[in-house]
Amino acid sequence: MRDFQYVRPKNLDEALEQGQGARRRFVAGGTLLVDLLRLDVERPESLVDLNGVLSSDITWDAHGLTIGAGARNTELAYHDKVMAEMPVLSEALLSGASPQLRNMASVGGNLLQRTRCSYFRDVGVDACNKRKPGSGCAAREGYSRMHAVLGVSEHCIAAHPSDMCVALLALDAVVRTRHRSGARELALGDLHILPGDHPELETQLKPGEIVTEVFVPSSERARRSAYVKSRDRASYAFALASAAVALELEGPQIKSARIALGGVGTKPWRALEAEAALQGKPATRESFEAAARLTMNGARATSHNAFKLELAPRVVVAALTAAGSKS
Repeated sequence: MRDFQYVRPKNLDEALEQGQGARRRFVAGGTLLVDLLRLDVERPESLVDLNGVLSSDITWDAHGLTIGAGARNTELAYHDKVMAEMPVLSEALLSGASPQLRNMASVGGNLLQRTRCSYFRDVGVDACNKRKPGSGCAAREGYSRMHAVLGVSEHCIAAHPSDMCVALLALDAVVRTRHRSGARELALGDLHILPGDHPELETQLKPGEIVTEVFVPSSERARRSAYVKSRDRASYAFALASAAVALELEGPQIKSARIALGGVGTKPWRALEAEAALQGKPATRESFEAAARLTMNGARATSHNAFKLELAPRVVVAALTAAGSKS
């Protein structure tokens, strides 16, 4: 780990000022950033500590859930209203990491997780466009079992790692941010960007912009929601494929649906075709399977991760079945 300056701002305005500069990083829980510092992937000249600056409040009102970016994943996962009104979010958080990491990890940091691609994390590998733009993508010709099949480009096939983001995408969450130039809101689906020709650019955030809150609207769909994750072991493993779904039923018919995928996309992936296919259909396994087959449209697999083309639809069916069984 290289030397860096550690800064503890007194308030958000001071944090925004201190966070200016290409080689400055914000830190809250630090559960990923510390790893990347140790691996020499991240080489900041200074770390700006947001603990004590960001709100960690989790509040509920008639409009929905407001989550301070400093809230810890454990607090959010076990919040009474989250478990009752948005079970998919609790289930997604509890499926990720270990209890110790969830106790430290912040909601804001979870939103901005970087990929677990082994080539990105190994500075001994020169070819990584995400870490070293223009150097190539070792994963395209290397071992790629954990990599993405949706949203990939010639320059990057790294999968997005977050479980929480997949659930928030299915819940139509909104991310609130602050920058020296002012505040703004971004739909969760617009926060992360596809790798395209520039895999080093991962979100719409400007340099020095800070996530301050996440808002999740209440809805009938949110109450009937579920998260299913397929992974190599029962705990502390990243998704091979996961699905967050939310259903609004009108009698036996599906009035509206949300389906978001994890483990298979270069960003949290919204399955819009599958959602449209479910609208007006009966909430049956036949309907679920027909819609799930559409989730892999446009996928581009390698010889190592082609199994995801079959696995992901099965996970979607399991999630839809689980959501449909909830009252």
